[in-house]
Amino acid sequence: MRRLFVAIRPPALIRRLLLDAMGGVGGARWQSDDQLHLTLRFIGEVDRHLAGDIHAALGSVHHARFEIALNGLGTFDRRGQPGAAWAGVAPHAPLKSLHQKVSQALARVGIAPEQRAYLPHITLARLKGAGRPIHLLETAGGLTSPPFIVDRFALFESRLTPEGAVYSVVESYPLSPVQAPADESRRSTSAE
Repeated sequence: MRRLFVAIRPPALIRRLLLDAMGGVGGARWQSDDQLHLTLRFIGEVDRHLAGDIHAALGSVHHARFEIALNGLGTFDRRGQPGAAWAGVAPHAPLKSLHQKVSQALARVGIAPEQRAYLPHITLARLKGAGRPIHLLETAGGLTSPPFIVDRFALFESRLTPEGAVYSVVESYPLSPVQAPADESRRSTSAE
């Protein structure tokens, strides 16, 4: 069995900004550089045959490249206690569009749709048993970045170890270059 998910790996500069924002929360289990990703869709455990079908389905996803940027910090709470700290991204629209296309491709091979609403984010820490991340939210709560291009997404495998999850890329899927509408490209060549 393979434990799979679909995600975007932020570029090195963005990962460095995220790593620099981490800290100041006792008992938090911080993500390492290798663990930083923006999940598009969690799949779960599948057999080798279905993993091959998933790879083929994801290869059929067509979406244009787009830009996003880091945009603040937040927490997910469970029963009134913080469970995870995360970095937000904006804008959401292109991510939600790509998430929907990935979900439709996965549905074609029998992966049931998620029941939760999709909220694009990058998990920074697991907070089980940790205090409220007040220091993190106060000092880095306005975390922002320059826009960065999302030009691919990937299928990841997650192996659980006593030290935490280890993620490896199974396959990467490029997004299409953004093309100018036909009328604009004709206008620019005729103006030269």
